[in-house]
Amino acid sequence: MVRLTKRSIIVRPGHFAPAVFLGLAILAMPSIAAAQAAPPPVASQPVPGELEMAKLIWATMVAVEQANLSGNYSVLRDTAAPGFQVLNDPARLTEIFAGIRASRIDLSNTLLLAPTYLGAPQVVEPGVFQVRGYFGLRPTAVEFELYYQWVQGRWRLFGIGIQPQPLATLQPQDSVPIPQASARPTRN
Repeated sequence: MVRLTKRSIIVRPGHFAPAVFLGLAILAMPSIAAAQAAPPPVASQPVPGELEMAKLIWATMVAVEQANLSGNYSVLRDTAAPGFQVLNDPARLTEIFAGIRASRIDLSNTLLLAPTYLGAPQVVEPGVFQVRGYFGLRPTAVEFELYYQWVQGRWRLFGIGIQPQPLATLQPQDSVPIPQASARPTRN
């Protein structure tokens, strides 16, 4: 479940949101018709364990930070899943991430902490999982909601939500460890 606040942006296919907010979310989940027309290769791959999950999240944060610093979002886009690429050209990503850039949040600081998870990863469709959590940076934490899709033998970014939050608003009792054994997505 995505919590919407005055600082959140949810962008889905066919919906537009102003990029003046500090938070952002890009849910690049193609429609069922588009997915049936050209499905990406999906394997029965387990949701990553704790270490691999943290590496995926850190890599995503670094990619967004580098794109924000350089103003060039093509690498972030080109390393993402095909559905993300179709819905988000570099110019659109530049516009969407304008609020995060303006906030001057240094996402590279997320490398200094382990992510705190707000629930176990959830398989949302075959070959796609969602993970939610935050990095408890002070005074402004970085909350995330990320989607990854198994494409051509690796997990690739499929959707992203990053939102600065005052650390005091995040509840540590809501956090959970990532289980070592994980569910396997199935193909319909």
